This record gives sequence, structure tokens and C-alpha cells, in this order.
Amino acid sequence: MQATANVNTTSASDPALAADEYLAFTLGKEEYGIQILKVQELRGYENPTRIANAPEFIKGVVNLRGIIVPIVDMRIKFNIGAPTYDQFTVVIILNIAGRVVGMVVDSVSDVITLSPGQVKPAPEMGTALNTDYLIGLGTIDERMLILVDIDKMMSSAELGLIEQAAA
Repeated sequence: MQATANVNTTSASDPALAADEYLAFTLGKEEYGIQILKVQELRGYENPTRIANAPEFIKGVVNLRGIIVPIVDMRIKFNIGAPTYDQFTVVIILNIAGRVVGMVVDSVSDVITLSPGQVKPAPEMGTALNTDYLIGLGTIDERMLILVDIDKMMSSAELGLIEQAAA
């Protein structure tokens, strides 16, 4: 099956018509998806420089071509067991509101195109992820992706990464 990149040009001006391409990644046994337009690049995991008094889920910072990038470990953030770092561990470099942030995930699988009919509202459940940060559940064949609104999550008061940059 050949993947085609179709960029929805109307999505940039209207967040309700969000882009229909998602980067699929795993944390533990669950598969998540974030809008591909937020992804700047993918990198292998490297030990970041630890910052004193930072929350445990902020692993530290890395220097990415002259830009200091905070690295958030999503396993720690979502309390999904002890993080392990191996050859499959990936840092997704995101560009959110002009701020560059790294997100550590267990692995990245592919880019999935979902039509609006394949995205269902997220149920209110006891998930590790606050449902305020969910776009919904994307279904394709037997797969189900938890679609994360990465803008809302990374700019939330609890992470505070975007506000700290503006302060």
C-alpha cells in the first residue's frame, strides 16, 4: 500500500477542520496519534542535560542546532510504568506556538490519514491522559489510536512549557 501525502490547506486557518494526517506512536501498550503538522523532526534518544528542580517528567534539555529544547518523557508524564530507553525510543521534536519541545515516546510507527468519519469522540474514562487533551479516537481497520491535542497538552498549566517561554 503506497502512502500519499495530502496536505489539507484549510486546516491551518480553522482548527475545527484539523489536518487528517497523524503521526502514530506508542507508549506502553497503547497507540497514540498527534497531528503531523506539529512535528518538526524525529530523533533518536540521547541523554539530556538535567535541570535542577524541574518536574520528574521533564528529563532535561538538549541543544538542537543552537536551540535549547526541553525534553518531556511521556511515560513519566502519563505514569505508564518505568521508562526504558533502547534503540526504538524516539524523541518527537514538536513546534507548538513557536516553541520547540521534545517528547520522548517508546516508538513511532507511521503516518496515518484519517477521514473525519474515522475519528470518534473520546469516552470519559479513567485513562492516564486527561480527556481535555484528547481530540478523539481514530479507527483504521483493527487499529485504534488515541488522538492527542498536543497544543493543549503542552501549553497546559501543568506542563507550563509554553507559558514559561513567554514569561
